[in-house]
Amino acid sequence: MEIQVTRRIKLPDPLKLARYRHRPDLGPKILFFSGGSALKDACPELIRYTHNSIHIITPFDSGGSSAKIRDAFGMPAIGDVRNRLLALADRSLHGYPEIYRLFAHRFPAGGDPEKLTYELNRMIRGEHELVADIPDPMRKIIRHHLDLFRNYMPEDFDLHKASIGNLILTAGYLDNRRNFDIIIFIFSKLVQVRGVVRPVVNRDLHMVTELENGDVIVGQHSLTGKEKPPISSKVAQVYICEHRDHPRPAETAIREKMQELIRDADVICYPMGSFYSSIIANLLPKGIGEAIRRNPCPKVFIPNTDTADPEAYGMSLSDQVRMLISYLRRDDPAEISAREVLDFILIDSENGRYPGSLFGDSLSRMGIEVIDTPLVSPEKQPFIDEKLLVPILLSLA
Repeated sequence: MEIQVTRRIKLPDPLKLARYRHRPDLGPKILFFSGGSALKDACPELIRYTHNSIHIITPFDSGGSSAKIRDAFGMPAIGDVRNRLLALADRSLHGYPEIYRLFAHRFPAGGDPEKLTYELNRMIRGEHELVADIPDPMRKIIRHHLDLFRNYMPEDFDLHKASIGNLILTAGYLDNRRNFDIIIFIFSKLVQVRGVVRPVVNRDLHMVTELENGDVIVGQHSLTGKEKPPISSKVAQVYICEHRDHPRPAETAIREKMQELIRDADVICYPMGSFYSSIIANLLPKGIGEAIRRNPCPKVFIPNTDTADPEAYGMSLSDQVRMLISYLRRDDPAEISAREVLDFILIDSENGRYPGSLFGDSLSRMGIEVIDTPLVSPEKQPFIDEKLLVPILLSLA
């Protein structure tokens, strides 16, 4: 592909990195808009330098065990939040490996439903080995929340493939008047999460995708290419709706707390991952673009370094940049400029594989700079190496 670089910047900054490494509790507030698994490898590296990163997560997942919970309780998806909490947890904490194993455990896909209920009851009593190994007081808190879930669980709830971590967080969500913040706070303290994790909105909403061929896809899981065949037509637009059976566009606005998190960030990052279901989905609620605009901090887009994202079917890298900017400007296209919502595009032209072309001259006219720097290592090729990426993001703060 052809890439025109607007400027080369010396990165990373060793002085900043040394300072952050010495006092991660005073590290920068790097804010990420993403799904739950996109930064799984980057988070452990990130918390070596800062305990103040902010992670805005999409709550629109409609597949797997999340779908069963959403159908049963009419709530946002909680699985991606769980993934990010665990990725940011202090792994040196006594009891963390045991909690991680429990939260990551899933019931089998087949088998007698009564046996699954029996296994859940053993966890509640503390007899199950995954729970018995967890030290108190964490074990008591987990047993309590599993008991809460059993009480809330409909008689016909299907436990097959259920994530234990999802069950625990769901119980806390329901027991605290459907308040995400409270249960996230409790479990952030439980495993010493080194950062802030929040869903972009706390509403039971779904993602809708319209393709250029006229097809309408309802549900995030139907777009990702994981549970359904990948799309074969370019995405025309995405939006959120209230009811899957009636996929009409719905408007929802972010809370003042979310606006504050965005306005307080030292760096805003649109990272690698699924283009629409991880990044763009987070930008759909009203107020996101305006809050980003008001923060003068650096804003950086990190496109995937391979071409395997099924959601970006038919899109060049330039298409992705244009689409990202268009959604960031939705709050007020006449007033919000591209320069106010995007400063840098971070690429590795030597080792990355990008679709199409990215012309620096057109970006320069918008005030956007291309930073071309090593991101892909031989060990992680063709994917981004977190040990190369994290120091660069920290250096931009």
